[in-house]
Amino acid sequence: MVALRRKSKDKADEPKQPSGRSAARPSQIPRRGWREILWRVKDEVSRDNVDLIAAGVAFYGLLAIFPGIAALVAIFGLVMDPATVQAQMQQLTGMIPEAGRSIIEGQLTAVAAKPAQSLGLVAIGSILLALWSATKGTKALMRALNITYREDEKRNFLKFNATALLLTLGAIIGTIVTLALIVVVPALLDSVGGNLGLGDAAQWLISVLRWPILLVLAMIAFAALYRYGPSRRAPRWRWVSWGASGAVILWVGVSMLFSWYVSAFDSYNETYGSLGAVVILLMWFYISAYVFLLAAEINAEMEHQTAKDTTVGAEKPLGKRGAFAADHAAGRS
Repeated sequence: MVALRRKSKDKADEPKQPSGRSAARPSQIPRRGWREILWRVKDEVSRDNVDLIAAGVAFYGLLAIFPGIAALVAIFGLVMDPATVQAQMQQLTGMIPEAGRSIIEGQLTAVAAKPAQSLGLVAIGSILLALWSATKGTKALMRALNITYREDEKRNFLKFNATALLLTLGAIIGTIVTLALIVVVPALLDSVGGNLGLGDAAQWLISVLRWPILLVLAMIAFAALYRYGPSRRAPRWRWVSWGASGAVILWVGVSMLFSWYVSAFDSYNETYGSLGAVVILLMWFYISAYVFLLAAEINAEMEHQTAKDTTVGAEKPLGKRGAFAADHAAGRS
């Protein structure tokens, strides 16, 4: 009996496994710490009503997509033929179910078909109006990130809207760069590939490498939103890149799965009739927003796991970092 009590006491006195309180980067968080992070994420997703927030973001995203397309075509038309946008966007929108994709492509066709003079006027004045309207989706994401990071909005009206405008403009410019990459790389390979001595295999490899580059660009875009979207002192890139990478990979996979489901079962058109395409597009926005916010919860809980300063600038003590997730440590050392 005494031996049993002694054994029980010795087991209780054993130090608990570290869970990442002293981690300076996500890769230093041990397995136990990741279990704690994922357990808290499960609770936070429910507490923050992520499904409801994602629905709101999806609604504003749907409202923002049409002025966003107008701004995209107008800016794209400053450097390239706007008529090429539709053909190249088909390669980027392949993850969206066909019924929802038809709405976007129809709007692209309508905007790109405008005469050059009209596009020039858009480039002068209406671009700003389109950008301002497109920021509705970005503002919804910023407010959603405040909830996932447990932050109150501390930015004034001008700073909040300027941040939303810059993030929206960055997203549009990133899309233009992506479209240019899709257009320019094949054209260059066709025109100068032979002169440079590139064989068919080398040209094929370069052409294929475009797609991993596009994934990296998407990860950078997600990371920028996680870093600058919430109203807090910015986290270091290493504390948002993990969630951004996971979000993009999951987003691509879930989008392809949803697209397959819609094409295989066609239940949306049977249920909603002529509104089926709109509902499918809205549902895709919802799934995308949910994945994005789920990764934001993971980012926040990674910061919450360590006592090290995860924010930019000089090292600051707990409670002085200007970010809830960075100011409250949950893990053990």
